[in-house]
Amino acid sequence: MEFAELIKTPRADNVVLHRPFHLAVEGTLCLTGHHLIFSSRRQDNAEELWLLHSNIDSIDKRFVGSLGTIIIKCKDLRIIQLDIPGMEECLNIASSIEALSTLDSVTLMYPFFYRPMFEVLEDGWSSFLLEQEFELLSSVTNEWRLSCVNKEFSVCPSYPPVVIVPKCVDDDALRKVALFRHGGRFPVLSYYHKKNGMAMLRSSQPLTGTNGRRCKEDEKLVNATLRSGRRGFVIDTRPLHVAQQARAKGGGFEQEVHYPQWRRIHKYIERFNILQESFIKLVEACNDQSHNMDRWLSKLEASNWLTHIKELLTAACLAAQCIDREGASVLVHGSEGTDSTLQVTSLAQIILDPRCRTIRGFEALIVREWLQAGHPFQQRCAQSAYSNSKQKWEAPVFLLFLDCVWQIHRQFACSFEFNEQFLIMLFEHAYASQFGTFLGNSENERAKLKLPQKTMSLWSWVNRPEEMSKFQNPLYEANSLVIWPSVAPQSLQLWEEPLSDLGVSGLPGVFLRWNRPSKFLEEAEKERIHIIKYNKELQAKVNALRRRLAELEAQEEEEEAQEEEEEAQEEEEVVLQEEEEEEEEP
Repeated sequence: MEFAELIKTPRADNVVLHRPFHLAVEGTLCLTGHHLIFSSRRQDNAEELWLLHSNIDSIDKRFVGSLGTIIIKCKDLRIIQLDIPGMEECLNIASSIEALSTLDSVTLMYPFFYRPMFEVLEDGWSSFLLEQEFELLSSVTNEWRLSCVNKEFSVCPSYPPVVIVPKCVDDDALRKVALFRHGGRFPVLSYYHKKNGMAMLRSSQPLTGTNGRRCKEDEKLVNATLRSGRRGFVIDTRPLHVAQQARAKGGGFEQEVHYPQWRRIHKYIERFNILQESFIKLVEACNDQSHNMDRWLSKLEASNWLTHIKELLTAACLAAQCIDREGASVLVHGSEGTDSTLQVTSLAQIILDPRCRTIRGFEALIVREWLQAGHPFQQRCAQSAYSNSKQKWEAPVFLLFLDCVWQIHRQFACSFEFNEQFLIMLFEHAYASQFGTFLGNSENERAKLKLPQKTMSLWSWVNRPEEMSKFQNPLYEANSLVIWPSVAPQSLQLWEEPLSDLGVSGLPGVFLRWNRPSKFLEEAEKERIHIIKYNKELQAKVNALRRRLAELEAQEEEEEAQEEEEEAQEEEEVVLQEEEEEEEEP
């Protein structure tokens, strides 16, 4: 298929662009196979807007006489309006945008056509391989091994080719366990706590069914993570009644009679339709122009978004507490193990592991716990909050996770190497990107699409020094301790408020950033960064002066000690001389 077939009107002049808190701009609108491009012709106000078609969530059309208006609502939550002279031109452009923004084939998307204009210093596709994680693990313990049992994706289609499992469990046992777990997602290592040797595993639900089916290999695998005489915890992200109902469909949960050393805890985390509806209601509240505080707060509460954050953070804190404070291993799963499971394991690692709070450590976490672990990004991020089409598998699972990271970031502003913009960038690229990192629903699909060979990795761009500097938190001070976020209602806030009060960022968050003027915030942010940099320079000078003072004091003490020693020596010589003179007297 040629893109030209879908573009009925490739260019329109005298188009007026409207955006909140920006002056209206007149210019030329052009449509390409992947972009909507608007450029103004005014020399005093030259402006250009490039918008990926894949970033468009929905479009609305209005007509007043011969003037047509297209309102474009984007997956990154911005809304723009285009006034186009001529009804036919407007209809042609609208239908072209609709067709280009809903392409069925993944291989027609922009990442397959994008060619970087920057020098590629690092191949992001090979930056965070599981083999590298295993090397780090092997330096502290020899109880685990790399298994290639899923080399051809034959055991579990949503797992990567290589997984980390207990050394005492062979590949034949893993194949049997895979048959006992939903979708073949047998328990694998998610995190190893170096402090006490406890492990966090993740999997899908066991297929116990109504007959109470068991699998001795599965029992052996999960028990292999326990220390002698210690218990483990199974954190099930479904409510008890849902887990019990799942047995009628062939699913279920670990029965205590077969897993006596494991205590099961149910921590309900919403997903799919309920989470998507919550997201839609939240964005609707953020776009409310009534300026009525009571109405705004009512809509915010009705969205239940902050409730979902509280539930998720509570579950993650529980997992971290079991590992760090109780000294127990943990197994996390829901039904499929591809959504709420990954949210919990990822957040628990951010709480426990200081490496995950660095830029590269967080990138490795995203790759390991989301991309390699089989979170279906293509399905979940197919639509955002504005789409008019019927929901299928869409849900802001990844966005909710990023929001929880922001909540922790807000409470521990100096413990993260990255800033808020880093999280926003990940949200944007998960929904629409020129990079292939978030395409596909699993490593299996990415391998079939040959993404590493045909597309550029997001990490190749982010990890360039000039880009990484934009995402660095100027207040970062490495903190090797476990951090325990508060989940009290007063501690959780909507991700829309500038973090400047806390010294993190002066830019507005995700949900209201397009509905607020950003010019002064950006200027304030630059000034804040300048002040912090200047403060660090002054601090460095103070430290240098203190070192110099300490050196001078030490030198002075040494000179005084030397003088005292010389004086003592002189006194001793005088005494000796007097004694000699006394002996010489008759």
